[in-house]
Order: sequence, then structure tokens, then C-alpha cells
Amino acid sequence: MSVPPAVGRDRPADAVAGFLAAAAIFISLMGLAYRPARLVPVAILLALVAAGIGGRNARLAQLAVAVGAASFAVGMAVAVLTGHPLY
Repeated sequence: MSVPPAVGRDRPADAVAGFLAAAAIFISLMGLAYRPARLVPVAILLALVAAGIGGRNARLAQLAVAVGAASFAVGMAVAVLTGHPLY
């Protein structure tokens, strides 16, 4: 008796990409309130790594890159306008 091959099975890298993208979104949003020049570039780097891995979470990684870019712009503007430290 033979077993049919598994069709449509996800790679473990897909799960890692999803976790990286979710972490990037969290760090980006945290960077809005606390030192955007330190946190948001790290979050953007994580999002780009998740986008490079791709897989089924490619749209989540794309959202993470967009959230990171918006968080950087808004976080820096808010930090400058309120007089909070950038880094």
C-alpha cells in the first residue's frame, strides 16, 4: 500500500516569514512611541527579510514593509515636533 505524496505542503520557512513580518509590524508600531531612529530600521530590516523569504505570507511581509516605512516617517516627525529624542 502506497501513500500519495503530500500536495500543497507549506515549508517551515513560510512560518518563519510570518513570524518575522508580525514582529516587524509590532516593532514598527512600538517605534512610534519610543525612539523611532533605533527601532524602526530594525523592523524594516526584519520585514525585508520576511519579504525575501516570501511564501504564503508574502502579503503580510508587504504590509510589514509599508507599516515600517509609514512608522519611520510619522515617528520621526512626531519626535521632532514634540522634542523627544530620536535615538
